[in-house]
Amino acid sequence: MSLNLGSPSPIQPLSLGNVVSAGMRLYRSHLKSYLKLAFNAYAWIFVPIYGWAKCGAILALISRLAFGELVEQPESIEQGRRIVNSRMWQFFIMGLLMFAINIGLLIPFSIFIGIVTFFLAGSIAAGVTLSPTIILAVSLLTLILILVFFVAFLWVQARFFVVEVPLAIEDNVDGTSTIGRSWELTKGHTWRIVAILFVGYLITIPIQIPFTIVSTIIQAALASLAQENSGYAVLSQLLSLIIGLISAALIVPFWQSIKAVVYYDLRSRREGMGLKLRDRDI
Repeated sequence: MSLNLGSPSPIQPLSLGNVVSAGMRLYRSHLKSYLKLAFNAYAWIFVPIYGWAKCGAILALISRLAFGELVEQPESIEQGRRIVNSRMWQFFIMGLLMFAINIGLLIPFSIFIGIVTFFLAGSIAAGVTLSPTIILAVSLLTLILILVFFVAFLWVQARFFVVEVPLAIEDNVDGTSTIGRSWELTKGHTWRIVAILFVGYLITIPIQIPFTIVSTIIQAALASLAQENSGYAVLSQLLSLIIGLISAALIVPFWQSIKAVVYYDLRSRREGMGLKLRDRDI
């Protein structure tokens, strides 16, 4: 069943509220199938390389299925699976490139924090008494740069928010060009996507809190036992990982649906009536 967005045209550009509500409706109307795919995807994480590629393909499949609903060309899971599986290693390449990009963003911030820490630790070790003015200046500079880094991180996250969706849907797109495609589509809409991210985080936080509490309780319960037997420390980390994956599996279909709606909206604004689901016969 296709999703009715409540507009006379299936490709009418959406408002910020409509993007989030459409993603939520997609998530709720296909909850069982999307959750099944999400749990299947995260189960593959424990298999190195092949499993990671498989996980990326399955998560992208959720966005493809959601996009099919939006353009009123729904397809079965098996139809979509055949297509994304044929591009599985391209999703792996995309993941490696995005990992490198994220690491590149973290390096300058890490260098700055390292310099500040070295400066303060060196001063304390040398017995140097720093004046309140210097401490205040360093603190303010650190705070400003943390805020700048946070804003820059959100900006970059917005530019690459739909990075896997073109690869799952469009023709002639590979693991490298899909990154450029996301950059192209999101141009001029960055802060709007940041607002969508912010609203999405507010919606998903209540779902994550119980899992965080359970994970914290387990770690605290096993902490004393871990001092006597290192096996309990490993068990604690494993249980925390499993709980985290369960939490992510519940949330990721919502985010993949949101990505499909954002991608749909960006393409409708740029390309209008040309939207369609391609490669349906593969």
